[in-house]
Order: sequence, then structure tokens, then C-alpha cells
Amino acid sequence: MMRRPMARGRRGILGTVATTAVVAGTATAVSNRVTDHQVNKQAAQTNEQYAQQAAYDSQAQLQDMQAQMNTMQAQQVQAAATPAGGSDMMAQLQQLTQLKEAGALTDAEFTAAKAKLLGI
Repeated sequence: MMRRPMARGRRGILGTVATTAVVAGTATAVSNRVTDHQVNKQAAQTNEQYAQQAAYDSQAQLQDMQAQMNTMQAQQVQAAATPAGGSDMMAQLQQLTQLKEAGALTDAEFTAAKAKLLGI
């Protein structure tokens, strides 16, 4: 069988298949790069969100610790300013108040117990 010479500018089936393979390969490579870029961008955004949340949590913990320290310092100042035995008296007064609120003591019993505790 004799081969016919091809007309100028025309490719054969093999040339068309080769061109199609190159175009398909290029499109796949570009698509993969776009996908990789999107995945990396999303990962960077997620990491940034995690970092912001960690910073927020750290700040909140720091504020909680500062509030606890302030409370403890206030309690220490109050304890230093309270005369000896005053702390026990306050605890007993609070206990009497709780008993009254719970209904275990009447108003008269509460008043009598408070007067006895205060030495009135």
C-alpha cells in the first residue's frame, strides 16, 4: 500500500492524538495547580483562625487570672484589716443569715442569736 503525501498544514491522526494529549496534560496540570493553590489558601486561613482563637483564649485566661489575683489581694487586705476573731464572727453571721433564709430560724431567734454573737 502506498502512502499518500499529506497536504500542507494538515496533521494526521497521530498528530491530532499527540496534540490532544498535550492539551489534556496541560489542562490537568493547570487544574491541579489551581486546586493546590486553593487548598493552601484555605489551610492558611484555617491556621490564621486557629492562631486568633488561641490568642483570644490566652487573653481571656490572662484576664481571669488577673481577676482572681485582684480578688485574692482584696481578701488579704480585708483579712489584715479585720480584728482577730472577726473572720469567725463574719462566718457565724453569714451562717445565721443562711439559716434564717432557709426558714430554720424565726426573726426573733435570728435577732437573739445575732445579739448574742455581737455581744449586745
